[in-house]
Amino acid sequence: MIKLSPSVLAADFACLKDEIEKISGADYVHIDVMDGHFVPNITFGPDIVKCIKKHTNLVLDVHLMIENPEKYVDVFLKSGADIITVHYECNMDFEYIKNAVKSAGKKLGISIKPKTDAEVLEKFLPDIDMALVMSVEPGFGGQKFMPESIDKIKKIRLMDKNIDIEVDGGIGEDNIKSVVDAGANVIVAGSSVFKADDVRKAVESLKKF
Repeated sequence: MIKLSPSVLAADFACLKDEIEKISGADYVHIDVMDGHFVPNITFGPDIVKCIKKHTNLVLDVHLMIENPEKYVDVFLKSGADIITVHYECNMDFEYIKNAVKSAGKKLGISIKPKTDAEVLEKFLPDIDMALVMSVEPGFGGQKFMPESIDKIKKIRLMDKNIDIEVDGGIGEDNIKSVVDAGANVIVAGSSVFKADDVRKAVESLKKF
């Protein structure tokens, strides 16, 4: 059974509480934190995470698309993050981040961009709970899925049979089966959920895969 993590980047921010309630049938809430440096967009800070936490019992899946995430990991943990994912490509103090997340009893992930080889994750696998494969260039929602991501998912699954593999970018009913068959078990869906005519039905449909 997959875990579905709808991305609030595609939600209506003016009605965020209502939008969060509509995805109550999902497993996680995916929160993309962008700093305008690591990626060319600025999104959410820890106060948004704290607000979302008040209105859901879902796991808060916080994706830090930022430079030097060790400077901010503690505040995001205090704000209610259940999973913290950082990028392989950013400047970071991984040992600090690992110790902070594990000391808080939370889960840790590492993400790779589309141009980064899956093999770079191998040395991190003993220390992380989740590998996140970006299937679009990070920064903006609504992009088209990059099919070459399938091979990366397969490679990571061969490296580790038990780790959670999350896939983020351009996933909907037309391609979710291919990523699940490749070995992914955590699916981020933004536009295919929040832009649907019926958000609750979209969640139900994607959860069937």
